[in-house]
Amino acid sequence: MDFIVKGMSCAACQARVEKAVSSIDGVTSCSVSLLTNSMKVQGNVSSNVIISAVQKAGYSAFVQGQKEEIKLDDSKNLKIRLLFSILLLILLMYISMGHMMFHFPVPEILDNALILSILQMLITICIMICHQKFFINGIKGIIHKSMNMDTLVSLGSFSSFIYSVYLVLKMCTVDAMEAMEISHGLYFESAGMILVLISIGKLLEERSKGKTTNAIQSLMDLKPKTAIKKINNKEVEVEIDQIQVGDIFICKPGHQIPVDGIVVKGQSAVDESSLTGESIPVDKEEGDKVYASTMNQAGYIECEATKVGKDTTLSQIIQMVQDASASKAPIAKVADQVSSIFVPVVITLSILTLLGWLFMGKEFGFALERAICVLVISCPCSLGLATPVAIMVGNGIGAKNGILFKNSTALEQTGKTNIVALDKTGTITKGHPVVSEIQAMNGFDNKELLSYAYSLELHSEHPLALAIVEKGKEEQVIEKEVINFQSITGNGIQGIIEDSLVLAGSVSFIRKHCLIEENFDWIARQGKTPLLFVKDNILMGYIAIEDEMKEDAKEAIEHLHELHLKVVMLTGDNELTAQAIGKKAGVDQVYAHLLPQDKETIIQSLQKQGNVLMAGDGINDAPALTRANIGMAMAQGVDIAIDAADVVCMHPRLEDVCASIRLSKMTLKNIYENLFWAFIYNILGIPLAMGLFGWNLSPMIAASMMSLSSFCVVSNALRLNTKSIYKKENKQMKKTMKINGMMCTHCQASVKKALESVDGVICADVSFEKGEAIVSLSKEIDNAVLKKVVEDKDYDVISIQ
Repeated sequence: MDFIVKGMSCAACQARVEKAVSSIDGVTSCSVSLLTNSMKVQGNVSSNVIISAVQKAGYSAFVQGQKEEIKLDDSKNLKIRLLFSILLLILLMYISMGHMMFHFPVPEILDNALILSILQMLITICIMICHQKFFINGIKGIIHKSMNMDTLVSLGSFSSFIYSVYLVLKMCTVDAMEAMEISHGLYFESAGMILVLISIGKLLEERSKGKTTNAIQSLMDLKPKTAIKKINNKEVEVEIDQIQVGDIFICKPGHQIPVDGIVVKGQSAVDESSLTGESIPVDKEEGDKVYASTMNQAGYIECEATKVGKDTTLSQIIQMVQDASASKAPIAKVADQVSSIFVPVVITLSILTLLGWLFMGKEFGFALERAICVLVISCPCSLGLATPVAIMVGNGIGAKNGILFKNSTALEQTGKTNIVALDKTGTITKGHPVVSEIQAMNGFDNKELLSYAYSLELHSEHPLALAIVEKGKEEQVIEKEVINFQSITGNGIQGIIEDSLVLAGSVSFIRKHCLIEENFDWIARQGKTPLLFVKDNILMGYIAIEDEMKEDAKEAIEHLHELHLKVVMLTGDNELTAQAIGKKAGVDQVYAHLLPQDKETIIQSLQKQGNVLMAGDGINDAPALTRANIGMAMAQGVDIAIDAADVVCMHPRLEDVCASIRLSKMTLKNIYENLFWAFIYNILGIPLAMGLFGWNLSPMIAASMMSLSSFCVVSNALRLNTKSIYKKENKQMKKTMKINGMMCTHCQASVKKALESVDGVICADVSFEKGEAIVSLSKEIDNAVLKKVVEDKDYDVISIQ
């Protein structure tokens, strides 16, 4: 269950709420976030019992989503009160110090120490009313035995005020000269200054904390508000919540896709950068999936809704980022333990400071000033914010780049990886086998071989068969009639074609049915899989199938090595093919012929050498993803793999594995910096306030330091936004082509596909309206090559720049 908790002001509050709820019978875990004012509770307990426990601790809570939070523009009210109190403070400082230190003029009626002192008292009371929240929360904390930052501030300010009131009363009993002397020991300005300075610090802190949640807010802003629903063949604009699973909705060029669905009519190019971080539009046609919040850039499409509301991919991403930000990282436990006892210890030190200086013969005013400084300089907030602000910013950066951490532990542990285990299919390779070579033998020609192979494999559902079917359709070979088709155990199929028995399968399978002299190992050593075809016991030839390596795979693995990580590849392929692909990719070690349980065993053995990150996308990867210290799933993978993973990459690029590790390391470093600052500030600040270093701090200076400490911690976390998690690449070359003849989105898609098929073309941004194509290149390509592929599609190239 998720709750909103109100009234927390520092890490001590957070620790108190967590302790109160965790002590309830039936609660298995409780995580409270000061940053988001949220609480996540697991266990078999009624929400009313949990809310009651929070209230007994001195705070309020309600179930997230069950109650609309009443907002009275607190931020605006706070600013008005703060501005008014600043004006009062300026007046107070003028009256209390201006005429003495700078000889500023004062009205003749105020030229009396007692009158000036009473006026100071009245102004201070007004300032205290403006900031009454400190006193209300402070008193609540004392009553509920849950003392927090507000307790420290209210004690410091109130102590100054009460002592000053005592001196004012004393002034009423003495003559004018003695009253003047006493007035020099008043602390009204300190009482007011403490409240104002800390309020300024809290305002700056809140503004900075707000920036840390910008990533979540920007994701929420992506949600479309309306959709065009097809009702009785008419277009009707409806609210987004009126779209149900199974409804047909329409998306026109320039419109956001409202919910997740499947294209049932039309073609288009969709910008999915809001989900994946990938700027290149993705071509969509009938049968392809589309996702809520992505932008339809080119064509008119009709889609059937498959996921709506909280089930859409965008909603799941938002929930995942919120959960990760609200969860507690293991590194935060030290700060939590310190925060839970921090306030009582500070109050004790303040009392000891007061008694210590009095024992040493100092005046009460001096001793009180030192005790007040101890109260107001101490900052439990910086301790409580050190980890969550960095976690929040880190999760936000990941979400912007399509990398989703399911919890804070995953974000922390990813950076501690020593070994990266990569599944081959779909992770290192594209996961889409293609025909790379056709070689006929014994008097057959290549076209005839492909025709027989195409006809036979049409009846098979094996992934390698699909590659041959695609090749057959591309070459427009003639389909032959197949009868008595059979799938035979042992990697083979057979059927009768033109009264002849045709067999197809692996080398080992064909050897059982036909005498073959060659072993075809040389094909496997190239990272390809040979499929042999036999007609009436005569070898017709072979077709080599290759699952091509991703364009960024080799470079990404090099980047992993630069991070001093060992990289291994896990695959169910045969040893020769696996070794060839592993060598081409540059991995350190290859494990082949693996079943799903074998992958899990390998991960378990690798964990003896260090922390293991496993990246995969298939059902067979799920056991290994669960076993690894960090499981990372590619979003194009199956749901079971995504469910088993700790990190989800929305784009199937291997470079995101490196990026997630860099992001984790950057976040961890930032947390260490924040914790160092928070601990060092308090370790040095409290003795300084006590006067142990020979310096006599003013309570006003102490309050300023306390305000700045939290602000510095939050600001340091925001520095993460200025850093890149991707390694800088060489600047891409670009060429602009002016093209005549493109009339519609289909023409645009045809030119785009033709240009992107050229080796060295990273992407082509084509616009039929502008009659141009902007081509991004990874290497220099002759203009004649680009011109030819476009003109082969019957379009005219006017110029290339």
